[in-house]
Amino acid sequence: MLTLYYVLWRTGGITAGHFASLTTSDIAGATRGSPPPLATIPFPATPAPGSIPPPLTTSPTMPSLEASATPPPTPLLSLSLTRTPSPAVRFFGTLEGRTLDMPVAGARTIDLRDSFDEARDGTRHHEAIDILAPRGTPVVAVDEGKIAKLYTSKQGGFTVYQFDRDDSHAFYYAHLDRYANGLKEGSYLRRGDPIGYVGTTGNAPPNTPHLHFAIFELGPEKNWWQGKPINPYPFLMKVK
Repeated sequence: MLTLYYVLWRTGGITAGHFASLTTSDIAGATRGSPPPLATIPFPATPAPGSIPPPLTTSPTMPSLEASATPPPTPLLSLSLTRTPSPAVRFFGTLEGRTLDMPVAGARTIDLRDSFDEARDGTRHHEAIDILAPRGTPVVAVDEGKIAKLYTSKQGGFTVYQFDRDDSHAFYYAHLDRYANGLKEGSYLRRGDPIGYVGTTGNAPPNTPHLHFAIFELGPEKNWWQGKPINPYPFLMKVK
């Protein structure tokens, strides 16, 4: 700024008396500009104690808090806990999907004969298979399941009714010489556990000890004496 005054003085733009009329504040003001005013941030007035603050208002350029609130998430579709079993699961859950044990110890598939449809007493079908074996040969459970009934009858002698693991089928062992030690109703047997021993009780020929073995499908009542006969021969022929 002093340089500017000097130039003006040298060119005659100002006179020497002009400097004498300048005050200290003039010179200071000429050499230092006034700073710009500071920007202020408007804050809402603090309400008086005990007063109710006014409701929030929104400016035309700013969306309201209520309008900009995040909407609630859409609920996920509930998953049903009921699953339809696959064909493989359904198959292995049936008797056709299982492999049974041979009910008579030491018996071979080559020794079996299908007598399911043979007539008996001229009025009924056999609906079972006879497995010949020496008297006292162990009889074992063909599959796991509970003992539903120990029963002595005129036809079957000492008999055992065993339900399978899901109570859908019953295995019938008849003409036993005696029961296995400790066998009782309600006992849960594993495959191969002892049932009894081959004999000729009931109406079996005294000189032909054998096991009369039958399978039947249980009805909804789960009666041990009642069911739909199933030929056991195809199942026993799958025994390895």
